[in-house]
Amino acid sequence: MLYSLFKSVAFRRDPEWVHEQTLKWLKRTSKPGKPHWFTGAVPEKPVEVMGLRFPNPVGLAAGMDKDGSCIDGFGSLGFGFLELGTVTPRPQPGNPKPRLFRLPEHEAIINRMGFNNHGVDHLLKNLADSGYTGVTGINIGKNFDTPIERAEADYLLALRAVYDKADYITVNISSPNTSNLRELQKGDAFTSLLSSLNRTRDSLAEEKDHRKPIAVKIAPDLDEAQLDFIADALLQSGLDAVIATNTTLDRTRVEGHPRAKETGGLSGEPVRERSTEVVRGLSRRLDGKLPIIGVGGISHPDHAKEKLDAGASLVQVYTGLIYRGPRLIGDIVRALP
Repeated sequence: MLYSLFKSVAFRRDPEWVHEQTLKWLKRTSKPGKPHWFTGAVPEKPVEVMGLRFPNPVGLAAGMDKDGSCIDGFGSLGFGFLELGTVTPRPQPGNPKPRLFRLPEHEAIINRMGFNNHGVDHLLKNLADSGYTGVTGINIGKNFDTPIERAEADYLLALRAVYDKADYITVNISSPNTSNLRELQKGDAFTSLLSSLNRTRDSLAEEKDHRKPIAVKIAPDLDEAQLDFIADALLQSGLDAVIATNTTLDRTRVEGHPRAKETGGLSGEPVRERSTEVVRGLSRRLDGKLPIIGVGGISHPDHAKEKLDAGASLVQVYTGLIYRGPRLIGDIVRALP
């Protein structure tokens, strides 16, 4: 009831402004290590994935807290893990505003943020200043002005920067809002990037005497041949997990909506079924050899169960949190066996 009242007011305002103000409020009203009064305690239902112990399998998806400005706040809501970012080696403003749009009739969001963030050093300072002790993933990307043929250097630079502080690192090569980024999911560019990431991680693991898992986040807009290629490459890469999926460019399920022609990635309910199909397809191809983190359109406990039944080991929420509120986290966890 309280969140419905908040939403009725907030949805009259600019989405990006509301997002920023909500994070400020959440930061002010939370205490490190304590459940937030709005949600209360969430029960533990631990699961081990990538060699890490997660208190529960429900995580915050990347994009909600790019700079780590509200780590303690999100940590107080009962998530089993937080994925911060996407962060780039250097600060960048992202794409021109407006760049975030609600489609309430479809419980969906279109964004073309463009990896707006204050850079990796800023995120790491925020993480160091936080009191959060849970599992933390850091999602890394390339700067918009780094040519695609030199993208690998950005990813390796970011990997080295976050290695000590992240529990796992996610490589984002599937955002539709950075020019040509999705080309890195294809052919030699993909296999070369994975190989370089694994070599660099192995070197860091030897140097620092601890091995950090690396996940790769892929798009939902992939055909069967592309999924075959990605699954084979992942199995040969030495990396540790795949996150399925990012936002979609497909507008079939929102056709006719006044915002449907906005450029950017579509998230929420319209991507749910396709995301689950990708999870199921990857699960069949990977045959348990690599864990899958399922994300896309989860706004109800049944949706999380769909992803887990399709083969995911963990799930993440983003748009569902906007439409259903933070109690969604506990609702999902309590509904799990």
